[in-house]
Amino acid sequence: MNTTDNQSSLGRRRLKSVLIALLAVAAVGFASRNLIFGKPVAAYEATRGDLVQTVVASGRIMTPQRVSIGAVITERVARIPVEEGQSVRRGAVLIELDDTDERAALAQAQASVAQAEAKLRQLREVALPAAEQGFAQAQANSLQARQAYDRTKTLQERGFIGQSQLDDARRNLDVADSQLRAAQLQVQTNGPAGSDFALAQTALEQARANLHAAQAKLEQTVIHAPVDGVLIARSVEAGNVVQAGKELMLLAPAGETQVVVEIDERNLAQLALGQKALGSADAFPGQRFAAELVYINPGIDPLRGSVEVKLKVANPPAFLRQDMTASVDIEVAHRADTVMVPTETVRDATGRAPWVLAIRGWRAERQPVKLGLRGDNRIEILDGVEPGDELIPATNGLVKAGQRVRGVAASAPAGGAR
Repeated sequence: MNTTDNQSSLGRRRLKSVLIALLAVAAVGFASRNLIFGKPVAAYEATRGDLVQTVVASGRIMTPQRVSIGAVITERVARIPVEEGQSVRRGAVLIELDDTDERAALAQAQASVAQAEAKLRQLREVALPAAEQGFAQAQANSLQARQAYDRTKTLQERGFIGQSQLDDARRNLDVADSQLRAAQLQVQTNGPAGSDFALAQTALEQARANLHAAQAKLEQTVIHAPVDGVLIARSVEAGNVVQAGKELMLLAPAGETQVVVEIDERNLAQLALGQKALGSADAFPGQRFAAELVYINPGIDPLRGSVEVKLKVANPPAFLRQDMTASVDIEVAHRADTVMVPTETVRDATGRAPWVLAIRGWRAERQPVKLGLRGDNRIEILDGVEPGDELIPATNGLVKAGQRVRGVAASAPAGGAR
């Protein structure tokens, strides 16, 4: 029994010795590996692909124009057949005002028109024919008086009658001629070119103008939608007395949808009309929509140091709402099939002499680079780096140039490339 226990104890001691020896050999091997191949460090690999440079900004969804709805008369609101947020068609009734006074004024104007038309018809059908008949009678009387005067004058010259009878005949002729002229004037004044006819015609036109004014005043008691759109605001209720010119509703016309954003003036040189963009609403961050830059404000906001930019959304998704907060990524530059590296591998990227720490020949080497476009998480390298080069991120401040290292692939950042 003792012999067996001794053998077992001896076996355990030998196994322990073997394990210690293996661990020692492993430690020596690991140290030798680092000594030969270098210290392992995380590194990113330079790649080739398409790089997009974008300008990111936030703003709001809105239509290019908004229509302020108001009354042009002061009156009490009788009815409002629409609700805030409702879509309306052009011509739809938005607000109805009390029209009692306007209808009474319209009835009075219609009566005035009827009276003026009757006066004009009286001139045509009664006054003018009567004047024409009087003129014909005056002509006959004048002709008769002239013939009587001529006969009397002949008799007086022959001595058959005295001077007094000739004077009576002359007086009768003058009266007949005067009546003829009066009858002629009466025909003229009642005719289409006469003054009485002109006065009657003017009175009719004035009455009709008053009627049109009354009709327009009545129409102003009903407020219609001037265009198709959505009512995005309402500040009136039935029973309110509204003032002329006061905004009662706000209508967002249907049609073009825009994203209006403020962009830092430092990015102004990169912007150009027609640039494409991708937008997203804060309420639906996972659903993106296409947009196009269509307007750059010529002025700069001096307080915020920003410029207003508008982007057209040609096919707005159904979830977009007026004044909804949205973000846009405006594509300001695009480079195809270019060398690019993660942004965090470039040191002094904003300085005059940017550089990277590349792994070459199992050593870290400081390499000056020439930069190009800058994406969200990647930068274009125009010179100094080739695809496949391993680069140590700038966040690793322990590795120095000339140090022996061995690259271990790190996960490349997403974004900035296509």
